[in-house]
Amino acid sequence: MSEFATELLRTFPISLLLSGLLAMGLLSRLRPSGRISFFHAKDNKLLLTKVSGKTGAKEQTTLVDVCRDATPETCHLNPFLFNGHLQTAWTVMKHDNVPVYYKRKIFESESPMFTGHYAMDFVVKPYDMPLEEGELTDQARKYTQPEGLPPRTSFFTPEELSALPSDDTKPMLVVLHGLSGGSHEVYLRHVLAPLIEDGLWEACVVNSRGCAQTKISTGVLYNARATWDVREAVKWIRKAFPNRPLFGIGFSLGANILANYLGEEGDNCQLKAAVLCASPWNLDVSSAYLQSTWLGREVYSKTMGTSMKKLFETHVEQVSTNPRIDVEAVRSITYLHEFDRALQCPTWGYPTEGAYYRDASSTDAMLSIRIPFLSVQAEDDPIACRDALPFQEMTQTPYGVMVTTSWGGHLGWFEFGGNRWFVKPVTNFLNKMAREIDTQVPGVVEHPEKLPGQIASHAGLDKDPDMAPKPEFNPVRRKLDMKLPQ
Repeated sequence: MSEFATELLRTFPISLLLSGLLAMGLLSRLRPSGRISFFHAKDNKLLLTKVSGKTGAKEQTTLVDVCRDATPETCHLNPFLFNGHLQTAWTVMKHDNVPVYYKRKIFESESPMFTGHYAMDFVVKPYDMPLEEGELTDQARKYTQPEGLPPRTSFFTPEELSALPSDDTKPMLVVLHGLSGGSHEVYLRHVLAPLIEDGLWEACVVNSRGCAQTKISTGVLYNARATWDVREAVKWIRKAFPNRPLFGIGFSLGANILANYLGEEGDNCQLKAAVLCASPWNLDVSSAYLQSTWLGREVYSKTMGTSMKKLFETHVEQVSTNPRIDVEAVRSITYLHEFDRALQCPTWGYPTEGAYYRDASSTDAMLSIRIPFLSVQAEDDPIACRDALPFQEMTQTPYGVMVTTSWGGHLGWFEFGGNRWFVKPVTNFLNKMAREIDTQVPGVVEHPEKLPGQIASHAGLDKDPDMAPKPEFNPVRRKLDMKLPQ
């Protein structure tokens, strides 16, 4: 989002942005409180077991109750930021100092199909940053861009790396950032800060290839269904921290990637629960929505396209070695969908960006998720638009609850005073799942025969025997045949 904000300011002066947004806002009715809505399966609950109390009795609750209890009853946002555009624009202006410190480790992919490296940033206690360039700041720039590492980030020392694995039982959060972002993003740190302040949580951020000031070592960037690195990361974390219950959270495009990963893992998922925040879900619908209005096309899509083109130029020396990429075609793009047409389609073999969006969307994959998850969305989000939200799909799975607010923008939700509302339901949910729910006991679906993919048969005296073929609905079957590493 910080890259998005920077490009937005480069494209449009602050005065023009504020004047246009305020003028548009004056046409809207001042809304002092946002509406909160819940979407979930009505007739098929996921039963969760609570941590035993003093009596040792095992009580049960439902995922819906956990999510409702985690969500504040009201959504009072800043009255001066009274629509989604203003809330989103304020992410450009708002620069809170949320000091989260990281130590970085570089991972080499073990997959022969997705060779290359990526960076994981582990949250650590505050420390004095190195005053001089050296091994801890990758002075040789083997893995890091010439500008250096993001703020409050340095590499592990060999001694720190050897001491990193642990047998402790702290809950650990695996984080995926948004489009062209990284561990430095402020929306991400707003969630991490309250979780780590009491020392009860551990966390790490899986940076997408080429993001967060990392170099790439192949001619391929990440895409919207790039689940291979997070899969390897979770396997490594599971091995290094065998006793830690693992949780996941994704923001914006990272939420789409995380939902795809969770769906692909299905019953074998190593995470105990997850949060999907401001996900675009149906990428084809989201893209069409951006192109349908002047603001969507000339502000949001243009800004994100410029941001991705900047990321491309950062890695152009390496990416240009890919024989499928026409460098000048990428350089000539203006909008995000044009970038995907020029780079993602030829890289992965999609005939059109629409085919890529439909294949990479997580709306169907969500139906294959088999761990509890909470989705938090703003219905006035100008990027992850309301039309792309999986309202109907959420009523078909007992494993998820979607909370929407009528107001909040894209990863905004700014309250009066600067706090962000979405942090409350997100951290409350994670804390409840980690501390109040016995995650060693699998959740029980009340009516497993009603899970997505199960074909209902209504027997009766006036019915013929159900002898018809029973085709299989596979929510994660893709049009692009990519052999996922096991």
